[in-house]
Amino acid sequence: MYRYRTARSVPLFLTALRAALGPIVVALIAALAHAPLAAAEPPAVPDTLAQRIAPCTQCHGDRGQGMESTAYYPRLAGKPAGYLYRQLLNFADGHRRYPQMNYLVRQLPAPYLLEIARYFSTLHPPYPGARGTPLPSADAALADRLIRQGDRARDLPPCTACHGDALSGVEPATPGLVGLYASYIAEQLNAWRNGVRHAREPDCMARIAKRLTGGEIHLIRGGLASRPTEPEPVPAAASKAPPPLECGSLRALDDR
Repeated sequence: MYRYRTARSVPLFLTALRAALGPIVVALIAALAHAPLAAAEPPAVPDTLAQRIAPCTQCHGDRGQGMESTAYYPRLAGKPAGYLYRQLLNFADGHRRYPQMNYLVRQLPAPYLLEIARYFSTLHPPYPGARGTPLPSADAALADRLIRQGDRARDLPPCTACHGDALSGVEPATPGLVGLYASYIAEQLNAWRNGVRHAREPDCMARIAKRLTGGEIHLIRGGLASRPTEPEPVPAAASKAPPPLECGSLRALDDR
């Protein structure tokens, strides 16, 4: 008897429930149907260069200061605009290969790349200081000799001949070497040495890197990364003296 009464009461209960909830369900369906039309407009995004280069700052820091967590997203801030522009052009046409960068810039016009380069060149967030542990004294002396004197017997110019006495770069297109991680410096030198990284011909950095031994690259990376930086290092003014090697990367900015 209990089962019979329960089974019989279920349809009656459902009928009553439908009658009570019917208007609510209809109203809910109507509201959902019109929801896209009533949705608020997305917030306006300011059309500024700082907003448009958000993909750059995701890796290189909000002010181009580089990423503390990894050596492979280097500082862009304060580097000469000509150097940054050249690198963007090199990524755009495949002279320099890094899939994320190649993808980001290959469809961008050259004037826009120059605008991005000029923007980052005007930023001057603080430098973090030395990026590596000091070398033992004997190794530090050898590294300093390579960095400041080179090796004339092998036609190997010192780093300071192109990158400035303070190694903070030289206008308009030579980058600073201070504030970089040792592993980043070594990777770039080895990339030139092994033919993985290329620049405009004549590719002076490739010629220099191929004259270095693996041990010398180790010394240079340690010597540069462990150098203390000035409070606000800036690129030196353009030099009137010719570079020690002919260098395609120093050609005029509008020479693509």
